[in-house]
Amino acid sequence: MDFTKLHSLGNDFILIEGDLDNSEWPETAVWACDRHFGIGGDGLLVLMPSQKADYRMRIFNNDGSEAEACGNGLRCLVKYILEFKEQDKQELTIETAAGVRKATISGNTSDPDIKTGMGEPILETIRIPVEIEDGKGHELCGMTSGYPLSVNGQEHTLAFVSMGNPHAIEFIESDLEAFPLGDVGPSIEKHSMFPSHTNYEIARVIDNSHIEMRVWERGVGETLACGSGACAVVVASWIMGLTEGQVDIKLPGGELKAEWAETGEVYLTGRAQVVFSGNTQGNNNSRRTER
Repeated sequence: MDFTKLHSLGNDFILIEGDLDNSEWPETAVWACDRHFGIGGDGLLVLMPSQKADYRMRIFNNDGSEAEACGNGLRCLVKYILEFKEQDKQELTIETAAGVRKATISGNTSDPDIKTGMGEPILETIRIPVEIEDGKGHELCGMTSGYPLSVNGQEHTLAFVSMGNPHAIEFIESDLEAFPLGDVGPSIEKHSMFPSHTNYEIARVIDNSHIEMRVWERGVGETLACGSGACAVVVASWIMGLTEGQVDIKLPGGELKAEWAETGEVYLTGRAQVVFSGNTQGNNNSRRTER
C-alpha cells in the first residue's frame, strides 16, 4: 500500500488513494495508525474519485470508526492534491460525508494558506444528535447551552454544535493544561446522551477574538488540534456572546483562524505539511512497515 503521511498542527493523517469503497478501510485504519506497529497517525484519509466534486474524501479514526467531517484532515488532503496532482489549482471542491466542501489556496505556493468552507453549523439538538432530558438546559438560537452534565462525580456545563460531526463544548476559566481531559473526555465521548458519541472540547476565552482550547476527539482520544472542533467552539462562543465571529484559536499544535461568516458558513484557515511517503509490506498481521 502506497501512502503519504501529512499533518496540520500536529494532527496527523495517513493518506492513501482508493478507487472504490472498501470494507477493509476500518481495519486498515486501525493497524496503519498504530504508532508502534504501523505508520502512526490520528486517522486515515482515503482520496477517491467523485461525481459531485473534484475529489472525494473518506475519513477513518484510529479506532476504525468513520468520521463525517475533519477540518485538519480536509486541509491535509488539499495539501496532498496540490503537492502531487493539481499544483496550479487555486480552488478545489471535496466531497465528504458531511457534504461538498470548498477550499481556497493563497500565499506561498510551497507552504500555502488553505481556507476551507466547513459548512453551516447544526444547532438543533435532535440533529446533532443529542438526547436532552426535559427540564435541563435552555435553548439558545436552537443550540442547547448551559446544559449540566454530571460525569465522574463532577458537573460540567456544555454547549452542543454539529459541524457535520457532533461536538460538546465546555468553557472554563481555569488553566487548560491542568484540566484532566484524559479522565473526563472518554466519559463524555461515550455518554448515553450522545447516540453517535461526541467530540469534546474545553475552551478558555482570552478576549473577544482569541480562544485557547484542547480537544478529545471521538474515536481517537486527545489530539494536538481539531479543525471541526475549532469551528464548533467559535460558533458556540459567538452565540453565547463571548467572542466575535472571527477568532484566532490556539491549540496545543498551533493556531487556526475560524470565522462564522454572514452567509452562515464557517470558514477555517491554516496550513498542512507533507511528512513523508512510503509503502507498506504485508498487513496488520505482519506488522512490518518499510519507509
